[in-house]
Amino acid sequence: MKMKMLSLMFAGCLSAGAFTGPAHGADLMGVYRDALAYDAQFAAARAALDAGREKLPQGRAGLLPNIGLSSSTVWNDSDTNFRAPGVANRESQYNTNGWTVSLTQPLFRWQNWVAYNQSELAVAQAEAEFRQAQQELIIRTVIAYFDVLTAQEVLATAQAQKIAIAEQLESAKRNFEVGTATITDSQEAQSRFDLTVAQEIAAQNDLDVKRQVLRTIVGKEPESLKGVKPGVRLAGPQPADINKWVEMAETSAATVQASQARFEIAMREVERQRAGHYPTLDLVASRGRSSTGSTVVAGVAGVGNGSDTDSTTVGLQLNLPIFSGGATVSRDREAVALKERAAADLDNARRTAALNARQGYLGVTAGLAQIRAFEAALTSSQSALESNKLGYEVGVRINIDVLNAQSQLYDTRQKLVKSRMDTLIALLRLKAASGSLGEEDVVAINALLE
Repeated sequence: MKMKMLSLMFAGCLSAGAFTGPAHGADLMGVYRDALAYDAQFAAARAALDAGREKLPQGRAGLLPNIGLSSSTVWNDSDTNFRAPGVANRESQYNTNGWTVSLTQPLFRWQNWVAYNQSELAVAQAEAEFRQAQQELIIRTVIAYFDVLTAQEVLATAQAQKIAIAEQLESAKRNFEVGTATITDSQEAQSRFDLTVAQEIAAQNDLDVKRQVLRTIVGKEPESLKGVKPGVRLAGPQPADINKWVEMAETSAATVQASQARFEIAMREVERQRAGHYPTLDLVASRGRSSTGSTVVAGVAGVGNGSDTDSTTVGLQLNLPIFSGGATVSRDREAVALKERAAADLDNARRTAALNARQGYLGVTAGLAQIRAFEAALTSSQSALESNKLGYEVGVRINIDVLNAQSQLYDTRQKLVKSRMDTLIALLRLKAASGSLGEEDVVAINALLE
């Protein structure tokens, strides 16, 4: 069952400067492509997938014939001393050469058939783990990208707040000089200005750190990143039913599919170990030649003539295991225990996927509600700031009221930016939990950038 994760539409208008970036810069899709080529964790996952796919030809090999060639050359030097009186001792020297081609075709080896089935499941497991690595790369890349955008917004907010407080500080100083305000207004404004300077320094440091985190994923530090377009509104996931997302997660999550494959491999491992009690039947055939050179006796060549022997054999070979010291029975018990462990791991994977789906869905719905609340709060904060400025000019408000209103406005703007990014990330986590997160979702988010 396919579910559409991003129901995104453009409506309304956000406050200028909030959640925006440079007009020209790297977009999310370009950053993601760089991550595909550079990220070390994803490179390891790709290599693991290549290794996992080799399990299939290895398992198939147990059903196919084995052909071998052996050859040898031996120099023989022997001395024979006869005990009987009157019989001369004998010294022989000759060379023996030979080669043999052998073929063994399994006719009945049940453990080999089970191993072949296991190899198919091992490939499915490797592919599921690779899909999980792809989804994790998408989430890590988007988080790192948005972290940089958030840090840029925090820095820009601190800089704008510093400018606004500096203006308020100058106004307080002028009013004090003309006697319309107390020294307290100037001191309060100076305190807020100094605090904002410290916040600006911390914001710049945080931005540098976030850029380095992104660099570890993509291998380079983009000069600028595109921000989200103003006027973007996010709609909730479809279908708007948390239980359907949970059902999908319990069956389609990459972690669940990988655990399911491991469980089925463990089940067949029990069958494979029990097949150690079964007889095996093979078709065996060989073709060979053995050549003996001329015998040299007492330094005289040609005393004995050489010989060539050609041989061909074809037959059936039956092996019936009777007793192996208890090793087969012990491996059987071990396989049963590992199967129970795999079953428990599968249950845990399903429960974790279901929990992640619930958290993702609730994160999206709560995030959308927060966005609406912060948008309303941003409008109210802007109005409150203007009212306090006007009240300060006419003398019904003091300087600290204006400073508090400014701080409230910038704090609300930062929270609005963060809530939008957190909601987008929650959407990705919900899609990953349901097992349907893919590159098309990166394209969908990239369409929101400018």
